[in-house]
Amino acid sequence: MQHLPFLIHHSLFASPAAPAIRPLDIAAVVVYLAVMVGAGLYFARKNTSTEAYFVGNRSFPGWVLGLSMLGTIISSGTFLALPAAAYVLDWRQLSVNLVLPFVAVLAVVLFIPFFRRGNLTTAFEYLGRRYGTVPRIYGTVSFILLQLIRMAQILFLVSLPIQFLTGAPITLVIVVSGVFIAFYTIAGGIEAVVWTDVIQALILMVGGMFCFIAVALDLPGGLGEIITTGAANDKFSLGSFDWNLNERTFWTVLILGVINWLAIYSGDQNMVQRYAAAKSTREARKATVLYSAIALPLWIMFFFVGTSLYVYYQAFPDPATADMAADQVLPYFILTKIPAGVAGIVIAAVMAAAMSSLDSGINAISTVSVVDLMKPYLAKGQSDGYYLMAARLIATVTTTLVVLGAIIFSNLEKESMNDLSLIVTSVFGGCLMGLFLLGFFTTRVDGTAAIGAMVLAISFNIYLGMGLAGLLPEAITFPAHSYWTGALVNGVFLVAAYAIGCLRGNRSDLTGLTVWTMGGKGAHGESREEH
Repeated sequence: MQHLPFLIHHSLFASPAAPAIRPLDIAAVVVYLAVMVGAGLYFARKNTSTEAYFVGNRSFPGWVLGLSMLGTIISSGTFLALPAAAYVLDWRQLSVNLVLPFVAVLAVVLFIPFFRRGNLTTAFEYLGRRYGTVPRIYGTVSFILLQLIRMAQILFLVSLPIQFLTGAPITLVIVVSGVFIAFYTIAGGIEAVVWTDVIQALILMVGGMFCFIAVALDLPGGLGEIITTGAANDKFSLGSFDWNLNERTFWTVLILGVINWLAIYSGDQNMVQRYAAAKSTREARKATVLYSAIALPLWIMFFFVGTSLYVYYQAFPDPATADMAADQVLPYFILTKIPAGVAGIVIAAVMAAAMSSLDSGINAISTVSVVDLMKPYLAKGQSDGYYLMAARLIATVTTTLVVLGAIIFSNLEKESMNDLSLIVTSVFGGCLMGLFLLGFFTTRVDGTAAIGAMVLAISFNIYLGMGLAGLLPEAITFPAHSYWTGALVNGVFLVAAYAIGCLRGNRSDLTGLTVWTMGGKGAHGESREEH
């Protein structure tokens, strides 16, 4: 899952000695990795065009894409951070995902038809058609920067438990993991990414269920003991229900969840690329419904795993867990309490959770770089073979940058990593959600109004980012919690763009580009223009 900044978990503390990984566990992991390599080699033969490399010739059925979405959005943060959060605290971080089914309805009804029209490959092609060159480039560059940061974090996070389990140096783990993921992604393109995501999503679900079953079977009171002890210790709490937007209350997290999921469903390239890769609009909708139906129960299961671990070590205290960071307790339980071989499958699930996010990100960056930067601006008029070669080269460079970023994160203090993530998200997260939502839902705003509002919003964004970094005197620092940076920036953009649009009027043809002009009438003659 693409967590908001305050949901990022990791540990940089000295690790206690991990139990030795067993031969059967190693064998299970090796089999899993071999399947990933085989998929990359198999699909490499089929990638003879950019259409195949980027969207698989738009031929995927809905059930495949739905599982691929699940694997892409649910990262190693799900398998490690969510159980860790429930283990040390409660279920309050679940609140951010409770709104997912409601936002998914918007995606099915409105967003998917927009991106399916005109054979779009990227989300930012829509911005180009709707607003022009500047918003398209802004959206593309922002996406690339944020994806690089996110993927570096994910690679670093998944390297921690692998280091804990193997005892290998963290830098070696990062490099080997990054190179391995890059191999099958670069070779196989989107088909390798989607089909390996399907395998990884299934392993992710099976691994989580194995963990829960292992705990429940070992406890004398089973499931009932987990529920009773967890409830007695307030482990199922969703947080305070006070209305305090500067604290991580239920309402704060819920509102931020709406913003987060609107951004993902309306303009995240990882999702839009799967809308485009479906063989029909119906299949794209089916994929989104399937993903949304599975994701929330899966998140609940992983919170339940964390609560179960808490109850387990209350019933069977283990001195080794006392000195562990929260996200090391689950890997420790896997190797000490789950049978050899089965534990290997669970370890593979931890790796799969990260790999499915990383391979999608690498492919998405190569896609938008070629489609939104090279083809229209940087290298116009080249052959399709040239663009295919460029896509693979960009994927290689992307992997290198992600590996270097993960190594940098491994050398930062915990708070420094969180601060850096927050600042980068603040400065480059910008007003993308606002661009897409205004594009979909208003005919008042054209490219000129959008660019004017972007200047204001980005300036405000940089100002907030400098405040978060402590670079401004307290007297002129905006008194808002860091949680609200994205919402404030998008709010400034929405208000400014609509105001400018109302003052100067829309001067572009928006036929087929808004909910009000889907029927075919343009901006100058809508029969259904919004009021």
